[in-house]
Amino acid sequence: MIKNTIIAIDLAKHSFQVCKFNSDGKIDYNKAMSRKALIALLGNHVSALVAMEACGGSNYWARLARRHGHQVKIIHPRAVKGLQLKQKTDKNDAYAIGIAAQLPHINSCGIMEEDEQGLQALERVRMLQLEQRTALANQIRGLLTEFGIVIAKGLNHLVTALPDILEDAENGLPMNYRQALAAQSQMLQLYTTQIESYDRLIAEHTRHNPVCQKLSKLEGVGPLIALGLTVRLGNATEFNTGRDASACIGLTPKQHSTGGKERLGHISKNCADKRLRSLLYQGAMSVVNKAVSREPKTVKEQWLKALVDRRGKKVAAIALANKTVRTAVALIKNNDDYNPILLAA
Repeated sequence: MIKNTIIAIDLAKHSFQVCKFNSDGKIDYNKAMSRKALIALLGNHVSALVAMEACGGSNYWARLARRHGHQVKIIHPRAVKGLQLKQKTDKNDAYAIGIAAQLPHINSCGIMEEDEQGLQALERVRMLQLEQRTALANQIRGLLTEFGIVIAKGLNHLVTALPDILEDAENGLPMNYRQALAAQSQMLQLYTTQIESYDRLIAEHTRHNPVCQKLSKLEGVGPLIALGLTVRLGNATEFNTGRDASACIGLTPKQHSTGGKERLGHISKNCADKRLRSLLYQGAMSVVNKAVSREPKTVKEQWLKALVDRRGKKVAAIALANKTVRTAVALIKNNDDYNPILLAA
């Protein structure tokens, strides 16, 4: 048990529930506070352990508490949920957070600095624009299909075909939808231009970030993956081993063990960083496709080619993504540069 004053905060937008445990583990108070009162409490209170759930705004409050000399523990919501034995209220939530903070086996999530959070925001904004463009393209295809106009797969085919469709007066499109289609075409081009500008910003920031440059030397790691790993791993102190990081991203098989028997299943569909895992898989698959088409030049390519022969490309790509994350953790922790081992000539 942690013998320290604990300030457990159930975060919100305006009204915050604060449960204070003294060094004996007893509750001094459990009351609601305004944003202004909570800032004053963190600024005036002696050093304590400040605990909160990982959610929107938790990184801001964690940085604020650390600036005032407090220890900070950001707890995963699943760990707190298991300790909520009564009805869900703000008081019970804050109490459960305080209990979870006292358990030594519940580790803290990583705390992002402003620059890291800015990079994450840039990547999230790009991803939203990408999803909106995909949704718009799918809607255009679906509506045109209703008029008997079918376009081949791929965004380039759609962009190329739209001007001809709008100019063709005999394709059966009514004027009311033709006007809407013209506006959709302009919006599609606007999305593409904006995404390209985000790509340039990401490439520029990764060039000036030493950790991103270090990770970019790994096989199959481009600016987006390097940015995602830098944001997700941080200084890698959150993870005891590289396997912990791989499991957090969702690249290790689920385990079900009982009675001394260990059973490994598939990688999880839900408990994962799906966005980063998808990027890692795509990058690994490109490396796999190149590795099988030529003679191996490094020890890793030799291992990868043998794995493809035994298990296939998809399993090999997941294994390579797993190895990439583990290597990234080692590079960050040891402040090393990546140098692949070449095969003897």
